[in-house]
Amino acid sequence: MMKNLSEREGTLYFESTNLEQVAQQHGTPCYVYSRNGIEENWDAFDKAFGSHPHLVCYAVKANSNLSILSLLAKKGSGFDIVSGGELERVLRAGGKAENIVFSGVGKTNDEIKFALEKGIRCFNVESESELEHINDIAIANNKVAPVSLRINPDVDAKTHPYIATGLKENKFGIEFESAQAIYLRAASMKGIRIKGIDVHIGSQLTDTQPFVDALDRVLQLVNTLESQGVTIHHIDMGGGLGIRYESETPPSHVDYAQALLKKLGATKKEILIEPGRAIVGNAGVLLTKVEYLKHNQDRNFAIVDAAMNDLMRPTLYDAWHAITPVTSRTSTPQAYDIVGPVCETGDWLGKNRQLSLEEGDVLAVENVGAYGFTMSSNYNTRPRCAEILVDGDKTHIVREREKLDDLLKGENIFPV
Repeated sequence: MMKNLSEREGTLYFESTNLEQVAQQHGTPCYVYSRNGIEENWDAFDKAFGSHPHLVCYAVKANSNLSILSLLAKKGSGFDIVSGGELERVLRAGGKAENIVFSGVGKTNDEIKFALEKGIRCFNVESESELEHINDIAIANNKVAPVSLRINPDVDAKTHPYIATGLKENKFGIEFESAQAIYLRAASMKGIRIKGIDVHIGSQLTDTQPFVDALDRVLQLVNTLESQGVTIHHIDMGGGLGIRYESETPPSHVDYAQALLKKLGATKKEILIEPGRAIVGNAGVLLTKVEYLKHNQDRNFAIVDAAMNDLMRPTLYDAWHAITPVTSRTSTPQAYDIVGPVCETGDWLGKNRQLSLEEGDVLAVENVGAYGFTMSSNYNTRPRCAEILVDGDKTHIVREREKLDDLLKGENIFPV
């Protein structure tokens, strides 16, 4: 069972909050997050690097709710963003611009200008063309842009192909073989100030070795660049540390940090990391109600009110999430496919789960704090669900459930 989730007299509690009562009070489907879980995970990363200069930059794309960003901003967190919208979210939540790094392969001119105006810490540049755009925009606006180049180290992270980012065939980063020349060119640009070097090889990694292999290549490049007069102030190792969904055994925060610190050796260069999933993933559940039980000759289906538009990961990645009844029953379990109401065969949350169910039961889909709500949509004209933050025995609505009027706002009927 996931962090901060426990069973008391046959009912699931998140921290000290009864999840059956949450479902009754706030309706389903809804996402529920643990404040304690989020803060503990961030603290674990921060403490693992000890006195070595470092900054934990939360990857906003994992879960961008303003309340979660605010909790982390109050801790002094940095933030890894991939859009102008995420930059605006962090600033509204109280995050400091000087603690923000801007990643992503397709930054628009408006986004670059916005980030320069706000004074972000660094752009993680993903192509030579992007470098030229940033330089031109900075000069036109009497700014000097702080940059790191994101290097593609061609390291196999051994993860799902959709979330592997460090191979030559991936769209991310600058080829290792080209990086030296591009750094030297960047050093001569009037609108550019070199701050560091960046690498990110994938997500949901459960072994430290790919991180170490990537850092090894980065350090080779750092030594070469500094011998040619290009100073590197920080090394950004990206994110990617995995969590346990089923039977994975990811390294602890301490093991992860120690593997990197050992490779860094005596160097005191500041290290940046960009965890997202490992901060919020195991701090969230999705509550959903069983609407119908359907029994075919070969299959049993539990049709619930959450769907692929609410949680995309099972459909997109064939991802496995534990699914637990909020109130347990003593009847004999049966194998159920947990499916939603969206008109797609791919609309499922879990398959072949041994469960004792009745219509009206509430289920908790576990470990959905990352890439759950942020990937949700309004497919089939379905309003996005509410988000609730649990703090001990208290609950806070941190996003109201959408209404149909919210979905239709801005649309106009074509005049005939």
